[in-house]
Amino acid sequence: MITFFATPKPFKGHIAVIQRNAITSWTLLRPRPEIVLVGDDQGTAEIAGDLGLCHIPVVRRNEYGTPLLDDIFAKAEAQASHDLLCYINADILLLGDFMKAVKEIAGWRRNFLMIGRRTDVHIGSSLNFASPDWATDMRQRAAREGILETPMAIDYFVFPRGLYGGIPPFALGRACWDNWAVWRARSLKVPVVDATASVLVIHQQHDYAHHPQGFTGVYRGEEARRNHELAGPRGFATIVDATHKLTVKGVKRTFFWRLVPVRRTLSLLMWLLDVSRPGRHALGLRRANVARLTAKVVSIGGQLRQGRQ
Repeated sequence: MITFFATPKPFKGHIAVIQRNAITSWTLLRPRPEIVLVGDDQGTAEIAGDLGLCHIPVVRRNEYGTPLLDDIFAKAEAQASHDLLCYINADILLLGDFMKAVKEIAGWRRNFLMIGRRTDVHIGSSLNFASPDWATDMRQRAAREGILETPMAIDYFVFPRGLYGGIPPFALGRACWDNWAVWRARSLKVPVVDATASVLVIHQQHDYAHHPQGFTGVYRGEEARRNHELAGPRGFATIVDATHKLTVKGVKRTFFWRLVPVRRTLSLLMWLLDVSRPGRHALGLRRANVARLTAKVVSIGGQLRQGRQ
């Protein structure tokens, strides 16, 4: 039905734990997807062997050693046995509702991009997948402890083979490439479906020790600057830019898809929340709190509009 592909970070310390949790959860989806791991970082070949996954060890990298997105996508698409693909970050836990959503959207339209917001949960140890209740326990834990991230954070992309051609050589795991991927689909007039309301996607929180400059290096370093240049001034979008959403009644048009100024304002706000993180944290202004206020304003605006109709 679908081929997943990902490029894990080196399996070291806490990152090793959460990546094994995530990738194992994908193998438990039904129907089980084909899973392709791209890259030769420490531990990737081993987990591919342990879980019976396809492994592509050679990936093009920049001078900093960071894998390049165009090569990852090209190699994964050439290897994939299915015409439906899903790029996903290797720290994302998935549950059974993910495949249900993919099936519903794929039945609605052949050409589409499915994305959605994630829920952040701190998970410090290996999950017991042998327990029949592990998925239920994770849902309950996400409900108690989880924080729904802003529409800036995009951790998975479901799309048909051939949608992405001519991808710039973005540095993976640095700023902006995921926003470009949404913009690219929109520029091609491809329906972008936000599955947030129908799918619980769990991001296992982690630090940024994999980069020598930590968070600053990932989002404001030289590689991030290059990614912004490659995307260009127009190549920026977030989940707010989705044209459709998946609901209990199927795929429906979103309210904001026509309101370009509103969408761009919200996207800019999300970007500002990211780049201002260190200063906001010093002032005690967490992004989740600001995002909740933003969501409330958006909700009120929608209610006022409905009242005028």
